[in-house]
Order: sequence, then C-alpha cells, then structure tokens
Amino acid sequence: MKKILLFLILLSFTANFYSQSINKDGTSIYERFILPDGYERIYTEVNSFSEFLRNYPLKKYGSPVLLYNGEEKRSKVYISVFDFPLLKTDLIQCADAVIKLRAEYLYQNKKYSEIKFHITNGMLVSFDRYINGERVIVSGNNVTWKDGYKKGSSRDIFDEYLKFIYSYAGTYSLSKEAKSKSIENIVPGDFFIYGGSPGHVVLVLDVAVNKKTGKKIMLLGQSYMPSQEFHILKSYEKINPWYSVEDDILETPEWTFYKGSLMEF
Repeated sequence: MKKILLFLILLSFTANFYSQSINKDGTSIYERFILPDGYERIYTEVNSFSEFLRNYPLKKYGSPVLLYNGEEKRSKVYISVFDFPLLKTDLIQCADAVIKLRAEYLYQNKKYSEIKFHITNGMLVSFDRYINGERVIVSGNNVTWKDGYKKGSSRDIFDEYLKFIYSYAGTYSLSKEAKSKSIENIVPGDFFIYGGSPGHVVLVLDVAVNKKTGKKIMLLGQSYMPSQEFHILKSYEKINPWYSVEDDILETPEWTFYKGSLMEF
C-alpha cells in the first residue's frame, strides 16, 4: 500500500507531460501513446507478435479495469485497458493473461503447432493434441492424455484448451519454459518475470529508441490477482507512462523485478 501511495504522489509531478502524451481517441497503442520528442518506435516485422500487441484494441480512454466478478480494480496504477474478455471465474491472472495474448496471436495466424505451454508439473500441453481429439485428464496427482474427444481447431476447442492452461500453468511454469533475453535486444512481446508462488510477470507492449542517444523506453502491461482485465501501467518516471529500459532493477507499481528478469517466448 505504501508503494502504491508513493507511486500516485510521484505521478502528480508528471501530469503535464502525461496530458500531452496521450491521444484519448486512439484505439491501439500505436494511436493512443505519443512518443516523447526525439524517440521513434523500433522496427518490428509485419504480422509479428510485437505488431499484434501494438495494434491490440483498447477500451475507451478512462475505462476502469474490471475484475472477473465485475468489480473495479481499486488501485489506479493503469493508464489504459485492453479490450480483453475475461472468464467469470478467477482464472486469468498475470501469467495466464500473457499466455492468452501469445496464444491468441498464434491462433489468429493459424500457427496451431506453435501453441504449446508447459503446466506446473513440467508436462507440455500442445493445442495440436486437442485438435486431434485428445484431452488432458487430471486425477489427483496423475495427469494423462486421453483420446476420443471432439476434433478440430474451432474456437470452442481452443477456449477449452486455454481454460485448461489457465488452471494448471502460472509464473513458475512460464519462467521455466521461457528463454533469458538480453536487455539490449528487448522488443515488444518480451516479458519481465519472477516465477514463484506468488510470482508476477509484466509484458513489454512497445519499445522506442532515441536515435541520438540510443536510450530506449518501453510500455508495460499486466494482469494481476484476482483475475482482472489486462492493463497498461503508469510509471514513476517523467516520461510516464513510458519506462526507461535499463539493465537494473525495474520498479513497477505492484511488483519489483531484479536484474536478469527479462525473458522471451
């Protein structure tokens, strides 16, 4: 609570720049978040995960973050909200939201064979096997595949797959299957993660560079506990809501990440 209070106080000192850095009518990161003077967005490939995130639909500016039960998130640590449908159960938390965005990107581009995630016990669960009519059966400590179920890649089967992943994956499993990433090569779609119970993850949504100085800045997004809409975070810095990209401790409103926390799918 003290950390969030300090964060909100610091935000008051950045209000002038903050008001100039937002296009309230913008419906995506590209359109809504204006870069500071001297910066330009780093190049990313067409149809990449990076571009998917930069163009993901945002809710109307000023919309609150809603929890899975319809209540509003109390801490106002966010600047915008993804138009990100939730389940009516407490399943899509921080790691689940990052997994969902990655999986939705792959599904949208019909890259079905790349949709695969480990669950906490280390088992790899691929969407291909769901397409082939298999499902994972959990009975106590026993986890096995069983066939004979509906086949195909339809949306209902994909949603069934995702719901299973939400139930049995988390920051621990995501941190184990991800690859460490050099901060110098950061791109949208990378993430800062602490795998544990509890753990946390924030997703890099955009990256820009100052061509004169080489300094990079980034936008960060997260879900949290309990299950809540994915949102873009405010920052402590004068370039709020942007964060400086530095090979050091990363302070976000609800979590601190230490050096070496950056990873990629």
